[in-house]
Amino acid sequence: MTDVEVGIYCIILLLFLFLTGLEMAYCMIIAGFIGFTKLMGFSAASNLVIKDFFDAFTTYSFTVIPLFILMGEIASNTDIAKRLYLGAHKWFGHIPGGLAMTTIAGATAFKAMCGSSLATIGTFSNLAMPEMDRYNYKKELSAGTIASVSTLGMILPPSTVLIIYGIQVEQSIGQLFVAGIVPSLMIALLFMLVVAAWVLIRPHVAPRAEKATWRERLAALPEALVIVAIFAIVIGGMITGFFSPTEAGTIGTVAMFLLALVRKEVNYGMLLRSFKGALRTSIMVLMLIAGSSIFGHFLAITEIPMIAAKWAASLQVPGALIMLVIVFMYLIGGSIMDDLAFMVLATPVFFPTAMALGYDPIWFGIMICVTLMIGGLIPPIAIYVFILGNITGLKFGTIYRGVIPFLSALVLSLILLFLFPDIALWLPNLLMKK
Repeated sequence: MTDVEVGIYCIILLLFLFLTGLEMAYCMIIAGFIGFTKLMGFSAASNLVIKDFFDAFTTYSFTVIPLFILMGEIASNTDIAKRLYLGAHKWFGHIPGGLAMTTIAGATAFKAMCGSSLATIGTFSNLAMPEMDRYNYKKELSAGTIASVSTLGMILPPSTVLIIYGIQVEQSIGQLFVAGIVPSLMIALLFMLVVAAWVLIRPHVAPRAEKATWRERLAALPEALVIVAIFAIVIGGMITGFFSPTEAGTIGTVAMFLLALVRKEVNYGMLLRSFKGALRTSIMVLMLIAGSSIFGHFLAITEIPMIAAKWAASLQVPGALIMLVIVFMYLIGGSIMDDLAFMVLATPVFFPTAMALGYDPIWFGIMICVTLMIGGLIPPIAIYVFILGNITGLKFGTIYRGVIPFLSALVLSLILLFLFPDIALWLPNLLMKK
């Protein structure tokens, strides 16, 4: 049996293990260990597992992950999101579809501090849904808005997905964060345009809220300015090279804690929830990294990624067509399993092919994130739809109907990024040196 055949059989084994319900990290560990044992022997495979686990949990650069996750947990366990939402409500609530636009603006601002998409959907399903219910918004609009805007967690910094991608392919996390800003704002704007068009066609789905005075609107600005300041310090420090991503995570976490402390929102319960949530998520991510390293080292021995890259580069077809196939694979994968897990699994396979075709690694990372955002909203799994349904008790069909218009905005964003890579690359090229 050749090395390539062993690799193919182990990929099939990995998929089979996943279908049994086993977590993807363990699937990669088991498949990688068995494959490495077959090719290099039990002793070498055992040493590989030990080394990759040790590296995943002791490498200094990986400390950026729990730091940004803790920053997000502190934000989600305080009233920061509530104040952001109420502030945005003052500005947008009175226009047609204003509460849905408020949710988009508030969740986008909240996401700039919180690295977790799941925290965003959990926070705004409990915060925005009751408010839209109070003004008799149709469930399809309110649910579709919350589920869709929560996907921005994959691309808007500090994004855990971008951090892991940067670590996997050895690209600057700072550049990836900056590259995600313009596409994130573009997607948020397109989401607002979807709401505006929806309300224009069917005005009864979103009755207007009361109009706030200018005094009330201006009083809400300091809250947003504080968030902008924290975001600017964290991202700006990395852009200028003043501090590393790990230091940025530390500064952002401390700033978020001090903000909560000043507002007297720090207590034992909040700290316990924040640390438990950060610990649980961080261990999950680090296990994925360890599993990816083990399986990646096995794939490297089989040379499957390199063979695939050479084969793709030799095809007498446009590189854009091959890129579309890669995007389709990420789309399917993101729709049947957790977005982060599939990204960790698939990137070592597809990244060499994209590089062989001459695509920019920063742009490729942003494309992956937008593709996985779409995958997280379409059947059969649609993780954001399922989470929102479980939290609110809404029927999945109702949420799906609300998500469809926003999917059109995400698909348009993906097409624009594909046709105009500078949407993602302009800002990092302007502000940072490669």
